Amino acid sequence: MPPISASAASVQQAGWPDYAVEISGLTKTYAAGKSTPAKTALRGIDLQIPRGSFFGLLGPNGAGKSTTINILAGLVNKTSGSVRIWGHDIEKDARAARLSIGIVPQELNIDPFFTPRALLNLQSGFYGVPTRERRTDEILRAVGLTDQAEAYARTLSGGMRRRLLIGKAMLHNPPILVLDEPTAGVDIELRQSLWAYMKAMNEQGTTILLTTHYLEEAEKLCDRIAIIDKGDVVACDTTSALLHRLDRKELIVTAADDIASVPPALQRFAPELLPPRRIAFRYQPSQTQIGEIFAALRDAGVVIADVTTEESRLEDIFLELTGGRRAAGLAEAAAT
Repeated sequence: MPPISASAASVQQAGWPDYAVEISGLTKTYAAGKSTPAKTALRGIDLQIPRGSFFGLLGPNGAGKSTTINILAGLVNKTSGSVRIWGHDIEKDARAARLSIGIVPQELNIDPFFTPRALLNLQSGFYGVPTRERRTDEILRAVGLTDQAEAYARTLSGGMRRRLLIGKAMLHNPPILVLDEPTAGVDIELRQSLWAYMKAMNEQGTTILLTTHYLEEAEKLCDRIAIIDKGDVVACDTTSALLHRLDRKELIVTAADDIASVPPALQRFAPELLPPRRIAFRYQPSQTQIGEIFAALRDAGVVIADVTTEESRLEDIFLELTGGRRAAGLAEAAAT
């Protein structure tokens, strides 16, 4: 990877904060319109994103993710609370805060009459990156647009335009990169290469804040995750801690011979018989040790041919934390 550009390096030399982003009591209420009531998008959220982390911000549509990111980007004014980016208050030291962050928005806001190379060079100029330090060719390679470098942006596919947005955000080598649904519409092969590049950047110290609806993607990439719903942070923890929160596991045992009914020695686990040879055990690891199940299988004379297990997934946690709140909100709306 090339060295950090002078513009971004000057921000980093001012100090290395413990938290790349600090959000305290952040609220946002959109004013009422002629035919629409006022809407509260954020209800006093608190978030601390550790420096160097790969942090996921997840939530259903309308949860407040994009509002939070737009406040970080300086595109939306907060109603109250405080936000610091790389130690800089977004109001008192707006220039340094914005130099410290690169944003990949959801919207494909690209000038159709510029080529990718011209757009990247122009963006570098906006951030004051000297010509000799510009990383245009490297970024074009990273996002897979070398062959399209001289094509007008209007001729690019949706996926290519998405890649170009990612490239624009990376040009000034900011210490913090915010990715708002960056792989929407991007094919699987390119998605994998992009994430490999992002992981390499993260390993070199870049803090990455990711929002995505691909929960498996977040589970694989992020070391910490916050889940936001209806303007509130409903969970924020390490990914591993979140995955253990449900305390639920499934064990499916395939026997060597057909099983007509659940043996008495296994009934205390309340397993489900899946004819002709499988038995499913759903249990709480905090209450039941897997060794107890295997001991009971041995006592029951079940000869095991195969075993599969399934842990709680991030999708399960997500639905557990947001599904009930959303159902309650729909019921309340229906009642009114």
